[in-house]
Amino acid sequence: MIKKLSKLTMVMILMGVFVVGAAVACQSLPEKNDEYGSWGVDWDGYRPNVKPPQNGDGEQPPNDDGGNSDGDSVPPDITKPVDKPVTYTAMIRSDTSNLNIRSAPSTSGRVVGSMDKNDMVRYEGLQNGWYKTVYKQQTAYIYAGNNYASIVYMKQGSEEIERIIAVGEELLGYPYVWGSQRYHWGNGVLNPNFVQGEYDCSALMQYIFYKGAGVLMELNTRTQVLQGKTVEKSDLKRGDVMFFTNDSRYDKTGVERVGHVALYLGDNYILHTASDHAVIEPISDKRHSYFIVAKRFV
Repeated sequence: MIKKLSKLTMVMILMGVFVVGAAVACQSLPEKNDEYGSWGVDWDGYRPNVKPPQNGDGEQPPNDDGGNSDGDSVPPDITKPVDKPVTYTAMIRSDTSNLNIRSAPSTSGRVVGSMDKNDMVRYEGLQNGWYKTVYKQQTAYIYAGNNYASIVYMKQGSEEIERIIAVGEELLGYPYVWGSQRYHWGNGVLNPNFVQGEYDCSALMQYIFYKGAGVLMELNTRTQVLQGKTVEKSDLKRGDVMFFTNDSRYDKTGVERVGHVALYLGDNYILHTASDHAVIEPISDKRHSYFIVAKRFV
């Protein structure tokens, strides 16, 4: 009887050690879900030769291997899911009015366009003190001297959204042509009378969404506004489509009040073609007052 009791006691002692050890192990786990997990910033979204920003979302991530302070690994069931890496697009922003865009990286290069203050174009590199970009589907250059232009960064959206935006960026500078021919008839059937480089606001949106992501948009703002998913202005995301009224349609009602459309890029910037040419620019106070609705197509 004493021999059997000794075995039982030994089993109970071992079980007690296991339970106590498990309790201690549980107490060593993080109390908050975000104490563990790994994250990082993927700089592949930058254009060539651009140094990542060193503040805000651009700060280099901490050396976090997903473990605790003693170097022990954390069980997979308590780790935080890894978020999609943040990527950025580098843009050239004009810091002055009437900034020339030239065909070559020199003051002898032909002037192919100009930028108002705070307008932006895509950054593609630096050559001999000139920023390289694309304008009217051609390589172009902007002087990189102080007080002329600077590099800024915009958070990217999904791959589909970035393809759409990339198509639009290559069309910057093309003149606004009211009532221009549409790329397709709203159903994907191509229009043989379409003229490359001629867009009004709705023709531009239809073109870039179709070429960038195969999304079918209708023929004008009054029919396009009936498509997509409605988005609150406070929930706008990069790639959403914004619809506005204008001076001539301000007093109209229903869809007849819609007179302009633009692609939202974030940071209060839109890509669109208005009265002069296709451009990336901030939304003015007046245009904000003309806002009607936003729609999400992707």
